[in-house]
Amino acid sequence: MISRVGEGTKMVLTGDPHQIDNPYLDSNSNGLTYTVERLKGHAGCGHITLTKSERSRLSALAADYL
Repeated sequence: MISRVGEGTKMVLTGDPHQIDNPYLDSNSNGLTYTVERLKGHAGCGHITLTKSERSRLSALAADYL
């Protein structure tokens, strides 16, 4: 999908690299982490990591324990 964007296009990828359902992947080996690492430092690309839950205490609890 990223390889198909045209000039002037803005794309936002969102996700949680810790929410992995595949037993062969982890927070360091998944598509989101791979993309961030490969595009890091290139002009026009940026990356933001949120360090606390912005949804609710329950969602933060679930993220920590599930």
